[in-house]
Amino acid sequence: MDVKRSAVAAAVVCLGLCSAPARAQEEPAFTSEFQLENCDFTLKSQNPYFPLKPGFVRSYAGESDGELVELVITVENRTRTVSLPIGGELRKVKTRVVEEHEQADGELVEISRNFFAVCRQTGDVFYFGEEVDIYEDGEIVSHDGAWLAGRDGARPGILMPGRFLLGARYFQEIAPNALDRAEHVEDGLGVDVIAGSFEGCARIVETTPLEPGAESEKLYCPGVGLAIDGPVELVEFGKRRGRSRRD
Repeated sequence: MDVKRSAVAAAVVCLGLCSAPARAQEEPAFTSEFQLENCDFTLKSQNPYFPLKPGFVRSYAGESDGELVELVITVENRTRTVSLPIGGELRKVKTRVVEEHEQADGELVEISRNFFAVCRQTGDVFYFGEEVDIYEDGEIVSHDGAWLAGRDGARPGILMPGRFLLGARYFQEIAPNALDRAEHVEDGLGVDVIAGSFEGCARIVETTPLEPGAESEKLYCPGVGLAIDGPVELVEFGKRRGRSRRD
């Protein structure tokens, strides 16, 4: 993986009493309220960092803890209707199913089905939950991490805003067992991966209060979406697996 900055600018300006001790500033909170009542939800996404066209497949590979990790993400033609309270009334939101298959050294370790819909007014891609199957030796052993908006107090979060703003911080999942959150740390990046070279990419750091100190880094690029996810990078993308690879 090779990440190169297309533009870097840094400046330190001292105004006034430079010798005075700096006052520690609290970091801004992560946004958890999204005014869903103002959204008409659609399955069509114009968000360049998060394509939702059915049939779009991305394959990833990389090494983690000495194992070859392979990940395949498929935007399914299937939908899932999620019922949840919005603005004081029960609403049904049709979401797009995005399925992920993860293997380690050729052995299936996880299949998840994630549910997304787009706010027509803002272009924000909202995350409404996921079904999770964890595998060992070919058998499902747990559903850790599964959640669904409208159940047990869970609410949708934003997976990708319609407008990328540096410094933005927001929850992606809001559930008792799922509290992933994102921070926009860099944009305007050039990224080289096996699948090709991309410009105008953005870097997001994800954390969760459920695991203090842990963080993961993802890079998103226009047209393909997720390009790097921790140790894995985009290998192929297109309408079906193996169809598109840029040289």
